[in-house]
Amino acid sequence: LSDRERNNDLRPGGRGVVSRRHPELVRHRRGEACGQCKPEQPWLQGFLQHPYPFLEMVGHVRSKLNSNRRIKEALVSSLRQTMPVLAALVLLILTHPPAAAHEIRPAIATFGFDADGRVELTVALNLEAALAGIGSGHKDTDESAAAPLYKRLRALPAADLSFEFERFIPIIMERIALTLDGRPVVFDKNSAEIPDIGDTALPRISVITLTGPPPDRPRYLSWRFDPALGDSVMRLRKGGTGKIVRAEFVPAGQTGGPFALDDLVPQSWPQVFATYMKIGFVHIVPKGLDHMLFVLGLFLLSTRVSSLLWQISAFTVAHTVTLALGATGAVSVSPAVVEPLIAASILYVGVENIFTSRLHRWRPPVVFGFGLLHGLGFAGVLGEIGLTPGHFLASLIAFNLGVEFGQLAVIATAYLAIGWAARRHWYRRTVTIPASLAIALVAGGWVVQRLGLI
Repeated sequence: LSDRERNNDLRPGGRGVVSRRHPELVRHRRGEACGQCKPEQPWLQGFLQHPYPFLEMVGHVRSKLNSNRRIKEALVSSLRQTMPVLAALVLLILTHPPAAAHEIRPAIATFGFDADGRVELTVALNLEAALAGIGSGHKDTDESAAAPLYKRLRALPAADLSFEFERFIPIIMERIALTLDGRPVVFDKNSAEIPDIGDTALPRISVITLTGPPPDRPRYLSWRFDPALGDSVMRLRKGGTGKIVRAEFVPAGQTGGPFALDDLVPQSWPQVFATYMKIGFVHIVPKGLDHMLFVLGLFLLSTRVSSLLWQISAFTVAHTVTLALGATGAVSVSPAVVEPLIAASILYVGVENIFTSRLHRWRPPVVFGFGLLHGLGFAGVLGEIGLTPGHFLASLIAFNLGVEFGQLAVIATAYLAIGWAARRHWYRRTVTIPASLAIALVAGGWVVQRLGLI
């Protein structure tokens, strides 16, 4: 008997196979052997009879490797027919870099009054990107023509970058527009807190503090961030307690507000809910290309509702858990660890789609594990923005729902684009394999990039 016939015969519940090479066509059953067959080792038989999903996955991979010639022929045939589509996909993804180590994230602006009643505005931002003029027109610093300048600034010690900031102050004053009751605020003092160099593969978030003279009982505040500085989140801080009473996402170049300043009235929970839902949605579409590719990888394996439901449910439950733990501070993992692992999860999904054509029992648990990683990534973003203390639970739930709606938007778009062809005989050869291969190639590049190997 061949190894494959013997292994099939030993699977739990197997009924045996008929050997064409056996002269008596004896039906071999588990644990039985004839004079012409080499007896199985007891430890191997016991190992193969354990019905664990992991062992099933190992057996499946081994059977796929045994049929490597057929897989290779299928891949070559598919690539020959779909090379233009594959090239277009790779070109599209490579010209729109991922939310990676140098992602341009929203600046976090916090407005309040100090103990003397003076206006105080703190802005936490990627100072190097601001100095290089890389704003919301770019999702990642590497896609900008100013990327060499950004990398030079990123390598500067804190003292040298502070010197560059002093030269930049007149420009930043022009790009930040803060008005009280329609009158521009004139800042007369400034300072910057700049961390040490750290890991240059990750963005360095500096905090700029601007102060101005005390206003005469202002009632409303408006805020605008120049497009060259990107998107922003404006938060209002209540004096004395230091609590954040409201926050609003403000796209680059648009004006946020007016915010009521009467005792810095907190937002109602519907306002908080709408704000954080928008932030969560934008983090997926259009900012989170890596998360979008992961969801597309889940979709490509099978467009059947049951298959998608199992995978998306596992992913949602997992990232909800780690998002909540990260937002409350119970769990904290460095982005230097999380980001490469997220890229590796996308690579795995792309590769598995190529070598399997159906949802196996191990896929949902694996997706659940990857969801835990993605949830840590979401928690990192939410940690930068902060949660409204008065509506902590509402803002956390709203952000998570925004993420879910973003994922559903990706799936709905994919289904409208290619779902109609899911049952065609050429779908896997023409759509699933080329698209999954493109996702795997790009994700592999992200893994190398995020590990700092290039």
